[in-house]
Amino acid sequence: MLDITPSKYEREHLELKIKEFLSKFKDLKNIKIIIGGSYAKNTWLSNNRDVDVFFKFEYKKFVDKDISSLLKDILLKKYTNVETVHGSRDYYHIIIDDVLFEVVPVLDIKKTSEAKNIMDVSPMHVDYIKKKLNSKMCDEVRKLKLFCKANDIYGAESYVRGFSGYVLEVLISYYKSIEKLMKSASEWKDKVVIDPAKLYKKNQALILLNQSKISSLILIDPVQKDRNAAAALSQENFLKFVNLAKQYDGSERFFVKKEIDVKNLKDYIVIKVEALNGKEDIVYSKLFALFERVKNEFIFSDFPVSNFGWKFDNGIYFWFKSSLIEKTKKHYGPSLDMIEHVKDFKKKHKNTKVENGRVYAVVRRKFSDPELFIKYLIKQKWFKEKVKNAKLV
Repeated sequence: MLDITPSKYEREHLELKIKEFLSKFKDLKNIKIIIGGSYAKNTWLSNNRDVDVFFKFEYKKFVDKDISSLLKDILLKKYTNVETVHGSRDYYHIIIDDVLFEVVPVLDIKKTSEAKNIMDVSPMHVDYIKKKLNSKMCDEVRKLKLFCKANDIYGAESYVRGFSGYVLEVLISYYKSIEKLMKSASEWKDKVVIDPAKLYKKNQALILLNQSKISSLILIDPVQKDRNAAAALSQENFLKFVNLAKQYDGSERFFVKKEIDVKNLKDYIVIKVEALNGKEDIVYSKLFALFERVKNEFIFSDFPVSNFGWKFDNGIYFWFKSSLIEKTKKHYGPSLDMIEHVKDFKKKHKNTKVENGRVYAVVRRKFSDPELFIKYLIKQKWFKEKVKNAKLV
């Protein structure tokens, strides 16, 4: 098996960088800062230097505030290299030496019903996993992450629709080992229900869960009863996992990603970039953050990304498989009961219509061709600051 457990040096190095980061924000009021993600849960892979940091805003004081904007203002007082990442709620990337900090604003909730965004529940996920996993099981999670990464089914993003880190952690907390998980998964059928905390009676989940949350794998979030933690998993990736489980014998071939020959990529957008000079691990960390930013820009602009990757092979390459989208889209405005806002919306947009109680207008997209969009992106300041040169190949 490949060495996937962080070394003593890696742990000490990351711990030092985290202490340095946290020391910048000692005087904050009404905001708690906690470390989250795989680092906090001890499920991070060796050479993965990403750290999630949650800024928990006091609930009563900030429940109706734009905590993303507030957090950005706080960060900009300490760092100049703050990059916005678009999501269900905007969060931020800050690279410090060779460490990528993912800084996330959340409300400090006491129960899941108070959550205004799925991000608000994330600290509870961290607490649950830390209680359920011992050190041996943490290594099992690492193996499972490597397995999913090698087979391109890791990540719950819309362009992957695979297994999130949290889903893999919950699965190991339930099955205890990757071998037991694979044995069970080899017999999974569509719409299999796994309820680790036994929050439902037998077959009750399929009836009571919102149908929009039903997927091929229904993993009841042990922290949030009405949530299917695996809702993002596509049927294709579910079947791929089941098929791999049927073949699984524990050999190394299941954990090694097949190398991609860039020259053989057909119908892909391929970008060759030239890295800036500097310390190798720092340069690579910046390039990884850039790659993630480009992926997010694609998704935020509604471009489907069915495959993606990057590699170093006589140069540095990013590739994305996408397709044309419609030249127009529905731009939704306020609900009809917000009379004054509706009037303002209609002044700004012509030929408005109503759908599901909300007014909308059909607007023209700036880009509908992914190749033209990427040509636009590589000219942006935030892109050019990370590389010497970039071109489509």
